[in-house]
Amino acid sequence: MNKAIRLLTLLFVFTFTLGGSLYAQNLSEELQLLITEAKAKNSTIKVNNLNMEQARLETKTARNTLLPKIYLNGSYTRLNDDITFNEDMESLLVGTQKLLIKEAIGVPFNAPFPEGIPLTDIPPLQKKNILKSSVDVDWILFSGFQVSNAVKASKHKYKSLEITNKIEEDKIVLKTIDLYDKLGLAIRSEEVLKSMDQYLEKQDKFVSTAIKNGLATPIDRQKLNLAKQKLATKKLDAQNQQKLVIAVLQQYTGASQEFLSNLQPDLLPFPINETMESKKRKEINALEEAELATSYKSKMERNNFIPKIALKGHYEFIEDDLSLLEPKWYVGVGAKWNVFDGFVSKLKSDQTKIEGLKYREQINEAEELIQLSITIAQLSLQSAKETSLMSQQEVDLAEANYELTNKQYKNGLTTVNEVLDALTEVEKAKFNLQKSYYNERKAAIELLYAKGQLTF
Repeated sequence: MNKAIRLLTLLFVFTFTLGGSLYAQNLSEELQLLITEAKAKNSTIKVNNLNMEQARLETKTARNTLLPKIYLNGSYTRLNDDITFNEDMESLLVGTQKLLIKEAIGVPFNAPFPEGIPLTDIPPLQKKNILKSSVDVDWILFSGFQVSNAVKASKHKYKSLEITNKIEEDKIVLKTIDLYDKLGLAIRSEEVLKSMDQYLEKQDKFVSTAIKNGLATPIDRQKLNLAKQKLATKKLDAQNQQKLVIAVLQQYTGASQEFLSNLQPDLLPFPINETMESKKRKEINALEEAELATSYKSKMERNNFIPKIALKGHYEFIEDDLSLLEPKWYVGVGAKWNVFDGFVSKLKSDQTKIEGLKYREQINEAEELIQLSITIAQLSLQSAKETSLMSQQEVDLAEANYELTNKQYKNGLTTVNEVLDALTEVEKAKFNLQKSYYNERKAAIELLYAKGQLTF
């Protein structure tokens, strides 16, 4: 009955895969929750998110270079004395003042200066108490394309980190599914051992009756007891394996012990189409983005020789303490041209180009390795499927052999050792069947990953 259900399930999976989407992995809700929690708990993803935030801020910082910078200034200075003209200059200024007054009142310039007319004191060049409050504006009008290239480099760096994060998420998906399946394998192994326990109980009842009727000896009971002890040890190992996998899952996902203990993973194969097309792997995308980032960084460094143009402005809020030589405001535009820097910019640009060539070489190698991994994954899946079919046949054969041997024993045609050996073969075949289901699921998920079709 179980075999028929499994065959119907496989038929449905195969039909659905061919006729529908390539992404019909049909994960259980519990497994999806574990994957989500594992991603949220993973430290590498958290660090990558912080690196992405840094890259985003780098982009914003580069873009904001072209915004005007406004500075408010304030200061107070006290000199030991006012800064004034020397005596000769003051005498000249006073004489000039007298000549202007004479001219204004109509007195000949060579006549004595009339008495009673006040003269204005000559102001100092700078008062000794200086209070200033001003605003400055610095504005880069043209950066020689350095800002635009820096922005592009930062954007591609951000994309590279973003894709790297997705790569890490795929690895988390692979590991979480593998741990989940290992838990399922441990549970199925215990179920196999429990079914063996039922076989032994039936044998124990038969041997007890046979001993009473003189058809079996006490040594047969001892052999059964020893088989029970061995089975109990195996059951304990299977239970310990479950506890170990649950502990690893708890550490990896942060899920509660109670939740994990209630899981009942199913080892049905993933529904995939082996002939599905491959998508470009995230590893290639990440390397290409990193290559583009280095390309724009190289351009930024090479463009250092292009002239830069900037505007500068200044405005004084307090005029009273300005010296006679200081303006209230000014605006200016200037250019800076790095005519020769000793080839520093060129050498830096060449170094960055070499980094880009390294990424290109890594891309070429990665493409070859990915193609190899696809071939290996396809072969592994084919082998795993064949192994599953063979394991099912081994279970059928072992069970039939056990039934035959058991009948022979009941008819006195064989020994209890033969029965126990046949039962051991049943146990081994059933365990190998569950292991083949686990390997088939693992091979399927690895093929999805190799072809870039992992969409969990």
